[in-house]
Amino acid sequence: MSSIKQFQVTFDCAEPERVASFWCEVLGYVAPPPPEGFTTWDEFNSSLPPEDRDSWFACKDPSGVGPRLYFQRVPEGKVVKNRVHLDVRAGTGLVGEERLATLEAECARLVALGATHVQTLYADEDNESCIVMQDVEGNEFCLD
Repeated sequence: MSSIKQFQVTFDCAEPERVASFWCEVLGYVAPPPPEGFTTWDEFNSSLPPEDRDSWFACKDPSGVGPRLYFQRVPEGKVVKNRVHLDVRAGTGLVGEERLATLEAECARLVALGATHVQTLYADEDNESCIVMQDVEGNEFCLD
């Protein structure tokens, strides 16, 4: 029998700390402490060669339940739709107008943090409402 493996979700991005800060606010995650021997992340970054500074950042679920998120700097910009995206479960257990109102309120909060509202998909016979969004660098995600 195979065991469940822990995993992290990795984002390619231009500004790792900026994108990580956005997702910390979205999910209630926190930055881990700086590496041993450093009192701040700025101190750690200053110790690196210039080409490696600010090349990655991570954040974690403070409760230890959710996966670690890792953000790595890449030279190319985003040019096509994500093949994988996060669904932020803001409306779990809610239906109809109550669900839509909850999703819209969360959408407004995230837009204030720099996200972009792409499209609201309204409930039909088969699916409840959800909202398609993009993070601060254009990575798609859904509020559902």
